[in-house]
Amino acid sequence: MNESKKNILIRLNRIEGQIRGIQKMIENDEECKSVLIQLSAVKSALDSTSAIILDTHAKKCLRGIIESKDEMDIEELMDLMKKFLK
Repeated sequence: MNESKKNILIRLNRIEGQIRGIQKMIENDEECKSVLIQLSAVKSALDSTSAIILDTHAKKCLRGIIESKDEMDIEELMDLMKKFLK
């Protein structure tokens, strides 16, 4: 397994654990403020992980575009980036 994939899986496992923790917080009637803080942390972790995946995909896609000069690939990459940046 390459280092990037390993890093992504570690991050996703950590996020999964955070989500389970939030579920327990809800079950235990913890303060809304604490739950919201944890949700914000999960959102930030997802954004960071998404950025890593987008970066990896963009580099791979750009190599393919350079080799094939396919404009459809450029449009696909741009659409993906626009969705991510919303």
